[in-house]
Amino acid sequence: MPTATPRRSRKLSIEALDLPAPVVATPADAPPHHVRAALDLRLRALLTHDPGTRTGADIEDLHQMRVSVRRMRAALKAARPLLDAAWADGLRTELGWLGGALGPVRDLDVMILHLRAEVDVLPAAEQDAGGVLVDALETERVAARTEMLAALDAPRYPALLERIADAVRLPLPTPTATQAQPELVDLIRAEARKMRKAVQKAGPDPVDEVLHALRIHGKRVRYTGELVQPALRGTPAGKAVKKLLRVTEELQEVLGDHQDACVAETRIRQLLDGLADGPDGEIDAHVVFVGGRLVERERARAEAKRAQWWAAWEQVAAVSV
Repeated sequence: MPTATPRRSRKLSIEALDLPAPVVATPADAPPHHVRAALDLRLRALLTHDPGTRTGADIEDLHQMRVSVRRMRAALKAARPLLDAAWADGLRTELGWLGGALGPVRDLDVMILHLRAEVDVLPAAEQDAGGVLVDALETERVAARTEMLAALDAPRYPALLERIADAVRLPLPTPTATQAQPELVDLIRAEARKMRKAVQKAGPDPVDEVLHALRIHGKRVRYTGELVQPALRGTPAGKAVKKLLRVTEELQEVLGDHQDACVAETRIRQLLDGLADGPDGEIDAHVVFVGGRLVERERARAEAKRAQWWAAWEQVAAVSV
């Protein structure tokens, strides 16, 4: 894992981007100002975790950087009715590019940690075979980090940061005055309504891919709720949103664990296929045996979480904003 600190452009600092004092949003502020405050908060977090993401010394930095990107994209999507649509969509596209550059390394970080933990509790005679699978992931991670660092060193990245900084420094582009704008509370209601419809369509026992899509709906509800909470402070709607975020987070934990297990099962199978396609064309029987054991564990973990998700959803469905 790289430990040296690469050269960083001064453009990536809060000072060089000429950010004003942190933007604060209150219930009295107009809805677009809350979006501006959200972008400011996440941009500062992104810049804070950029150095650690580059060195790879602590994988939490990359995680937090990726979360910042996701929250900015979610805020722009939820607040699209409040903003100039072309401007918001353009910025979301660029943030999507950055998220795509960060995602593969983060996914491998999570997978490597999980697989290591699973291998560590295997009988001693099987741990070396399990280590072959972990090593294959480590090799993938080296290549993914090379691509990620190339993206962070590309001109497109500081240009994106300048673009977000402009959004923080200046009033956000909004629709024409003749267009009616929703209240912030309407944004969370809309996201909650979309999730409710998606769950009703899915039913209590959907396929794995649909459960994953419902998890994404849950993220949008949470991120939108975080955006609107400052405007609803001290109100009944604010209390309802707070409760909605809590139970949605609990649902997401269940669906997230289910998705992680499904992904782990698929990745282990892919690793075995990759080893079989190697120069020798053969895999050690011990590695195949251990891989099979690990796949069986992940399938059991996924099924256990599947059995829990509907009860967690009912807690979400009981909250009305």
